[in-house]
Amino acid sequence: MLGSRRSRRRLTTALAGFGLLLTGAAVQVGSGTAAHAATTHRILFDNAHAETAGNADWIISTSQPDPLGENSSPSAETDWTGALSSWGVALQKTGDYSLKTLPSGSSLSYGGSSSTDLSNFDTLVLPEPNTLFTSAEKTAIMNFVKNGGGLFMISDHTGSDRNNDGYDSVQILNDLMTNNSVDSSDPFGFSIDSLNISSDHPAAISDSTDPVLHGSFGTVTKSLIANGTTATLKPADNSSVKGLLYRSGYSGNTGAFFLTSTYGSGRIAYWGDSSPIDDGTGQPGNTLYDGWNDSSATNAALALNATAWLAGAGTSGGGGGGGTGTCTAAQLLGNNGFESGNSIWSATSGVITNSSGESPRSGSYYAWLDGNGTATTDTLSQSVTIPSGCSATLNFSLHIDTAETTTSTAYDTLKVQVLSSSGTVLGTLATYSNLNAASGYTQRSFDLSAYAGQTVTLKFTGTEGSKYQTSFVVDDTALNVA
Repeated sequence: MLGSRRSRRRLTTALAGFGLLLTGAAVQVGSGTAAHAATTHRILFDNAHAETAGNADWIISTSQPDPLGENSSPSAETDWTGALSSWGVALQKTGDYSLKTLPSGSSLSYGGSSSTDLSNFDTLVLPEPNTLFTSAEKTAIMNFVKNGGGLFMISDHTGSDRNNDGYDSVQILNDLMTNNSVDSSDPFGFSIDSLNISSDHPAAISDSTDPVLHGSFGTVTKSLIANGTTATLKPADNSSVKGLLYRSGYSGNTGAFFLTSTYGSGRIAYWGDSSPIDDGTGQPGNTLYDGWNDSSATNAALALNATAWLAGAGTSGGGGGGGTGTCTAAQLLGNNGFESGNSIWSATSGVITNSSGESPRSGSYYAWLDGNGTATTDTLSQSVTIPSGCSATLNFSLHIDTAETTTSTAYDTLKVQVLSSSGTVLGTLATYSNLNAASGYTQRSFDLSAYAGQTVTLKFTGTEGSKYQTSFVVDDTALNVA
């Protein structure tokens, strides 16, 4: 039977008309992240490890964490300030990326409550870090990648200690890979060479199927070294490591200037020089070099294709579990429209209902979280195994109505999360709130390909404050693999 709290919902839902006027983007609350479509890839650029020391200016914008604070609709790289602004603006203009910066003074974390926690992102970019990562940060990075995150590591040459603390980017990134609490046994299958190569134009290997060399942002032929280094591959430690561009005269396991690898469910890319990502403009007082637009190389295509692949937008190449053509198409969720009532799903009592207090999108049953006007936490979850070699997309329809009158404060929230079989949060797909109230249902879609080969739990958690109701109504769920 439905409890009396459903009756209270019917009393408070009468106030929902006020909330139907409140619309807007999903907000970041706690460990949540902005709602995003299946094609929105969430990228975090690190600026917490002296990336602007000396003449370096490895930021996409001076507005941090959100570059949109400097210009919400950039059309040219000068609309954002930083030597990486060309990179950031190019991604922003596609409409498929959500970009943030970890500001100076912050720390990398995974599974925490910060809006810049790695659980809220698909890819972490480390553009020539110049301070060592703490033990906790290294644990966070390694677990992030292991659980499906993308990691883009960019070093400079040995001796490039821009803040004079005794550590350069070569040492710092090697330390990350060899001195962490998760896996220090050469987990990515390569080490960075202690070299200072003054100049070269590393050439791409011949592989027409590689999504980094031949991606949606163009074809990669050459890159640029202007005082940089290379890496040594160790395929015996990780067979997925692959050199894509090599220093002149080198091939195989030595002299790799750009490489990719995988670890767990995640993907890794490494680039041996920061000059190719430098667009020549940034904050006043820095001596910069425009390698991004250098006509003798294809650095922009390389950076952008790699970002897409790391975030799960690539067409092949392992890592985040993208489709390989061997997957049997299927819909994996049981009782996905809730028409069987309280079966398959684990839910707070009364959440799966056919109450007349709200309306289903289809059929008779739906899931109704919160809506009491009192302090309430409701949950809805289901465990599912995503087959290896499959691309996976989670879809559901969501309706939100509220009696809250604020247009700026998220008092009531709904988190959509992916958990491991042990209950650890692997990723927060979105956080919605009373600010997203609107009439009717809206379909939401998320790419879960990074979790292929794993058994995970999909969980909705609605948390309501103590005064005005907000109802989060879910219907017509589906987890499609192909």
